[in-house]
Amino acid sequence: MRVLIANRGEIALRVLRACRELGMEAVVAHSAADAGSAAVRAADQAFCIGPGPAAQSYLSIGALMTAVRATGADAVHPGYGFLSESASFADACAEAGVRFVGPGAGAIRLMGDKISARRVAEEASVPVVPGRVLGADAGEAAAVIRSMGGSVLVKAAAGGGGRGMRLVDADGSSDDSSDGSSDDIAAAVELARAEASAAFSDGTLYAERYVARGRHVEVQVFGTADGVVGLGERDCSVQRRHQKLIEESPCGVLDAGARDAMRAAAVRLAERVGYRGAGTVEFLWDLDAGAFFFLEMNTRLQVEHGVTEMRTGVDIVRQQLLLAATGSCELDAARPPQSRGHVIEARVLAEDPTRGFRPTPGRVTRFRPPAGPGVRVDTALGPGDDVPPYYDSLIAKVVVEATTREHAISRMRRALDEFEIEGVHTTLTTLDEVLGSEAFRADEHTTSWFDRAHGIH
Repeated sequence: MRVLIANRGEIALRVLRACRELGMEAVVAHSAADAGSAAVRAADQAFCIGPGPAAQSYLSIGALMTAVRATGADAVHPGYGFLSESASFADACAEAGVRFVGPGAGAIRLMGDKISARRVAEEASVPVVPGRVLGADAGEAAAVIRSMGGSVLVKAAAGGGGRGMRLVDADGSSDDSSDGSSDDIAAAVELARAEASAAFSDGTLYAERYVARGRHVEVQVFGTADGVVGLGERDCSVQRRHQKLIEESPCGVLDAGARDAMRAAAVRLAERVGYRGAGTVEFLWDLDAGAFFFLEMNTRLQVEHGVTEMRTGVDIVRQQLLLAATGSCELDAARPPQSRGHVIEARVLAEDPTRGFRPTPGRVTRFRPPAGPGVRVDTALGPGDDVPPYYDSLIAKVVVEATTREHAISRMRRALDEFEIEGVHTTLTTLDEVLGSEAFRADEHTTSWFDRAHGIH
């Protein structure tokens, strides 16, 4: 099978390596800005799909389908981000007779929209955070939010990653203003709608009750021909403006009963839609209520899939490719793999913490990743490579495993201290500060903890 990799950076290289191990050809679709990237250099074939800006390259279905036809690809792996959750892209692949390495367009549409996903969750008896759909009129939306009382999170229905999201209080204050008027709520709604429209071409919003003391816990699932496998949970509660910084497994605030219930709910939800391939069901654990609520489902490979891979020994990308090529994979829904030890991942970003975490694109002059027992580094960078200004600031993922959480934390701190990067600013110091903090070491952090600690509103 010849696989077109419709992505860039470390995930393009990750998929390419899995293709090699399976004897599949790897074709890398790349922008002009990534012409010299590690994935392009390692590819069996490379095809330029446009200039640097993502809208003209990685987000262009037309350009990618041109690459499919020109290279004779049999399948397309979308990686994560970009078009990985685009039902239109999955449709285009199907129309061209090319396998989309992911779920079908129907599942993407159903679960990619938060409103319809909530409806499916309710039908599958999965608890959801109380919420309401917001209409197009900002004034009416403000009235709905006021009627809900308390703190309310306004969210984009069509996407995630913190884009199109605003925290608004019942008294009218929000994370963008503090006057406490209905106009302030309406303004926050309009900002969220504009951001959602720009990011997802869909300005539909909904509002849900804000859980002040919550943990973000997600369950990795994989739909096979015989059923859905639950591969355990990941705690993703260390976040900056709703963007994940550190992930770990297992989640320390869940007891065995809660963990089993959450995994069963995730599997039940995926089975409800006949899900195939890798996906993640995200939940919010309410520390005060001692209960979990469904948030959304990501119908793609997650950035943090490596956490689950190290803890279970399952190569998730390999299973994706096998399922696409043969209709089956090496997982057995009747016998989920056992998890072991404790795993932590830290996302290293090309950002300057001293300037409000502003992205710092540029040329990397020195790049020496850590190594040693229990350390995995997913990256596509090396000395002399460029960090382009057009894309996400993620430059590396450091994943460590150990027998205990305490050991995993010390191993990660050792690895981050070993990591040498010069030429661009990075978040290495910030990550080490988080790992060394009293709140994180005591496992007492929440989803809002990092922003409060750093004065981020």
